[in-house]
Amino acid sequence: MNSTIQTRDKRTLDSKGNPLDDDIVQVCDVTKAFGSHQVLRGMSMNIGKGTAAALIGPSGSGKSTLLRCINGLVEIDKGEVYAAGHAVHELRTDKDRIDLRRDVSMVFQQYNLFPHMTVLQNVMLAPINVLNEDKDEVEARALKLLAKVRLTGKEKAFPGQLSGGQQQRVAIARSLAMRPLVMLFDEVTAALDPETVKEVLSTIRELVEEGMTSILVTHEMRFAREISHQVFFTDKGLIVESAEPKEFFDSPKDSRTREFLSHVL
Repeated sequence: MNSTIQTRDKRTLDSKGNPLDDDIVQVCDVTKAFGSHQVLRGMSMNIGKGTAAALIGPSGSGKSTLLRCINGLVEIDKGEVYAAGHAVHELRTDKDRIDLRRDVSMVFQQYNLFPHMTVLQNVMLAPINVLNEDKDEVEARALKLLAKVRLTGKEKAFPGQLSGGQQQRVAIARSLAMRPLVMLFDEVTAALDPETVKEVLSTIRELVEEGMTSILVTHEMRFAREISHQVFFTDKGLIVESAEPKEFFDSPKDSRTREFLSHVL
């Protein structure tokens, strides 16, 4: 029988930290400024367990900063963030955030792989060094993940020997090695050439279809429409509009949303 715990906002979680009310991520009136520049001006959003949410909007509208707030990479000024059972806004040190980073993993635009380590070593590093897991068990899991992202045969290669798309898929496998409950993708195809974008998007699509809760900052509008369950449009630090993909793209309600879509579709 699973034990349950209570969060400060009175949600009940199972023993793995999954909200039983299905909202695995909650962002509540979050603000964030860097110096005099106000980046987030009171963003709120709920993400259901097993769903994919796309964040779209012009550059500088706060999308990437919001992801970093959810993962605890950026401390918020006001508001509350709950992710996979963690009250993120209450975590103050890297030690406090270890469990959060296990449950909420992030893939960046830049691959951030260690160039002196092989593909397999890159994927195994965090579970062994951060979670202190058994090396043999981690290696077996890492090999399965590399097969999952279609990189079997590249285990002994170094990042510099791989294409950009292959490196990004290694980064995805590395994040999955932590066995997260939520995956955050921050413009993961922005640095790729058109020929390698498809292979990375295919990997993400498969994860979403398998039920991985995912939040994606993306400029790939067609992809956002096809794989997401909800689309959020951000502008000037606010969530201007959100809806299911068909409604969002076919019948946007806000004039700013319509203006943006007219330029990118």
